[in-house]
Amino acid sequence: MNTRERFLRVLHYQPVDAVPNLEFGYWKETFLTWHKQGLPTHLTTYKEVEIYLGISYRGMVPINVGLVPPFETRVIHEDENHKLIIDSQGVKCEIKKDGTSSIPHFIEFPLKDRKSWEEFKKKLDANDPSRYPEDWNFLKEEWKIRDYPLGVHCGSLFGRLRDWMGFEGISYTLYDDREWIEEMMEYLTEFHLKLIERAVKEIDLDYATFWEDMAFRTAPMISPKFFAELMVPRYKRITDFLKEHGIDIVLVDCDGDINELVPLWLEAGVNVMYPLEIQGGSDPIKLREKFGKNVLLMGGVDKMALIKGREHIKRELQRLKPLVEEGGYIPHVDHRVPPDVSYTDYLYYLEAKKDILGVG
Repeated sequence: MNTRERFLRVLHYQPVDAVPNLEFGYWKETFLTWHKQGLPTHLTTYKEVEIYLGISYRGMVPINVGLVPPFETRVIHEDENHKLIIDSQGVKCEIKKDGTSSIPHFIEFPLKDRKSWEEFKKKLDANDPSRYPEDWNFLKEEWKIRDYPLGVHCGSLFGRLRDWMGFEGISYTLYDDREWIEEMMEYLTEFHLKLIERAVKEIDLDYATFWEDMAFRTAPMISPKFFAELMVPRYKRITDFLKEHGIDIVLVDCDGDINELVPLWLEAGVNVMYPLEIQGGSDPIKLREKFGKNVLLMGGVDKMALIKGREHIKRELQRLKPLVEEGGYIPHVDHRVPPDVSYTDYLYYLEAKKDILGVG
C-alpha cells in the first residue's frame, strides 16, 4: 500500500499494512537548534526535513484562500529588539526583530466596522484568477498518478475574522451586532464554496480541511450556542457539497480545548479533529470514549513527552497504541515540534512510533 491508500483506509476503519507516518510540523527555531545537534544544515524546510527523516507526505491543492492582494507589509518603527509593523493581514503589531517565533503584541486590527468590511471584501474575490496556479492543468495530470493523499482547504468561518478583528473585537461584535457577524460568515461561506468548486469538480480529492484555532486551553472562544446557530448550518453547506463529490473526510485544525465543539463539528459534517493538544485537554483517547467511532482523530502525541525524554516518549506511544489499533486515528505530535525537543530524542520518537504504526 502507498500513503494515499493507507490514509483513506485508516480513516474509514479499514485494515492496513501500516498506519501513515505523518507529522504536523516544526517551529523555525527547532531546525536552527537541530542543525547544531546533527540535522544537516542544508535542510531548512518542512518538506526537506521530512523527506530526509522518512516522514510521509500529505498534500494540499495550492489554492490561495487568503487576502488577494495581501496588505503591504511595512515597518513603522524598530528598536534594538523589536519591530512595529503592519503585517500582510493589515494588523499593526510588534514582533521580535530576530524573527523568532512568538505571538506578536497586537496593537490595531484592520476590520473595525461595516465600512472597513466593504473594503475587505475587495480582497476576497473568489473569481480572481490568481487564486489558482498558472500550471493548474499540468498539476492535474501530475495528481492523477500521485501516491499520497491530496486535499483542499475550505478556509475558516471564525478564525480569520478573529485575525482581522482581534479577539476582543469579534467577541464584542457577536453581542453588539450579531447580524454583521452573520453577514460576514455568510460571505465567507459563499466565497469558499465558489473558490473550491473547480478543484472539487476537476480532481479526485481525498479530503478537505478547515482552519479555526478558536479554543483556549480550557474552553472555546465562543459559546457552543453561537457556534451551533451561526456556524453549523454554514459548515454543513460546504461539507454537503464536498460529499456530493465523494469527499467524506473533512478535517478541522483547532488548537486548545475542543471538547464542547466536537459534537457540533460532527453535526456539521466535519469529522476529523486535529492536532489534539494534550495540554489543552483534547486527548484522543477521551474523545474516542466520548464520541465513539463517529470521530476521526489525528495528532494527540503530547509534545511534553518528547521534551522530557525517551522513557516519557515510550510511555506516551504505548498509551496511544490501543487507539491506533482500533482505527480511525493517525498519531503525530500535538502541534509543531518545539526546539525544546532534542534532535536525537525526535529521532528516537520516530523510530519508536514505528511500533504502534505497524511499520516493519
